[in-house]
Amino acid sequence: MNEFFRRNLPHYHLPNAAYFITFRLAGSLPVETWKKLKEQYEWELRLAAGKHKGDDLREERYKIQKRHFARFDALLDRPKDGPRWLAEPRFAEIVRSELHALHPGHYHLHAFCLMSNHCHMLMDQQNIPEPPKLSDGKNYTAVSHAMRLLKGRSGYACAKLLGSKGAFWQHESYDHVVRDEKEFTRILEYIANNPVKAGLVEDWQDWTYTYVNPNLL
Repeated sequence: MNEFFRRNLPHYHLPNAAYFITFRLAGSLPVETWKKLKEQYEWELRLAAGKHKGDDLREERYKIQKRHFARFDALLDRPKDGPRWLAEPRFAEIVRSELHALHPGHYHLHAFCLMSNHCHMLMDQQNIPEPPKLSDGKNYTAVSHAMRLLKGRSGYACAKLLGSKGAFWQHESYDHVVRDEKEFTRILEYIANNPVKAGLVEDWQDWTYTYVNPNLL
């Protein structure tokens, strides 16, 4: 069953789909900056809904989502303030370990890249069962359950290392259903080249915290 979750970003979870997911450190973007991004995104969606219908509207929404993500990611890649804990190996190693630990039980991991204040990952949910209802009474899709575990486990360990009781990760994540093989390849290349684009290395393989599944190389 398809489910739609609405918090600050659209979440459209399809069974057996591949996903491009970005999650970031708590406080990595100023509240006012995020508010303006969200307002612009919603304004563009409303404008598109008044001009397009059917397949044209779906395609326009897809383009709007891509533009929104590009603006969002550009701000994360050039942070002016906010925490940058993932630039420190002691935190990055915890997150890297948890990313691998949930494969293949909760997702099939294709790629990830840890930047100073956020993480990009590409995974799929082929043959991953939907989780049972949890004790809190909430229903989670396989994707939301996996992200809950990933951010919960890594966030707890990192916060403990910091000696902090505050949130390590921003509650919200950005997720995008990969539409086809062409987009899968484009996203894979985007993740691998993120540190190159940011001017941190000249070759993606020189970035310690980039992973691409060897089966894809």
